[in-house]
Amino acid sequence: MTETAALPAPHSKLARPVVWLAWGLALAATAAYSIAPPVARAAILSGMDPTTLLMARLVISTALLGGTLLLTARQRVQIDRRGLIVCTVAGLSNGVGMLTFFWSLTRIDSSVASMIFALSPLVALGMLALRGEKFTYRNTFRVGLGTAGVYLLIGPGGQVDWLGVGLALVSAFTVPFHLILIQWYLQGYDSRTVTLYMVAAMTAVVSAWWLVQGAQWNAPGLQGWIYVVVLAVVSTYLARLAMFVAILGIGGGQMALLAPLETLLTVIWSGLFLAERLAPLQWAGGSLILLSAVLAVRRLRRARQFQTSEVLETSGV
Repeated sequence: MTETAALPAPHSKLARPVVWLAWGLALAATAAYSIAPPVARAAILSGMDPTTLLMARLVISTALLGGTLLLTARQRVQIDRRGLIVCTVAGLSNGVGMLTFFWSLTRIDSSVASMIFALSPLVALGMLALRGEKFTYRNTFRVGLGTAGVYLLIGPGGQVDWLGVGLALVSAFTVPFHLILIQWYLQGYDSRTVTLYMVAAMTAVVSAWWLVQGAQWNAPGLQGWIYVVVLAVVSTYLARLAMFVAILGIGGGQMALLAPLETLLTVIWSGLFLAERLAPLQWAGGSLILLSAVLAVRRLRRARQFQTSEVLETSGV
């Protein structure tokens, strides 16, 4: 689940080494995002509370993003009232989505949750239709593929906890919603500024839920802190820096095409390190979901009112 917005357009003429560097950073960011679900699942299985885990991650990420912006572009810290309001609403939406995704990991495998979350591009197409973007027969086909994939993934392909599936589905809706808000209302704002205030709003909503739960803090221990640092530093802070530089070189559309690869890597890491296994029918369902995501990305790249880079920087959850 990525919190960036209004990313700059790529330079049209760059030296080949610079382009290769940009692609390298894009792949590095994709890999960094892909490890977040299995790391979070491992932390939760070790006994960490999902809300506490997420809050610790976001507090550290906010501090790192804010400190970096103060050191490198102090003038970008300020934001006007309109921008602050939109960032806050978007952050609240994304915060709810991250909470539901993390809590889904208490009931379903990270590989299954990530495949469900990969439906986000299809949700984005539906939201664009509400704004006037034409919903074509091809879009219906894409949605059909995704729906069939979900059926195989959680239906005859295996016994999957329905509450966990529902929580993961909530995140698949909230992330496109917050990204569309940013794309519609924050064009022209610096992406670093938007990211900072949105992550701060996410931290606020997660912290509020932590207080509602009773504000219980159990020291994570060395292993727990390792999980938190990996999520905050690698899968959030460094991943976003790498992604930002990569988009300068190759563009947001190219970066977005790597989203299905991110999901596939998540499934691989979950199998290697958490011993998660998918039944053959579940693999078939996941493949249909990824195919529908690829087709949706191709359509979103041509959308008149929306940019793919804002839709599919979605995992990094």
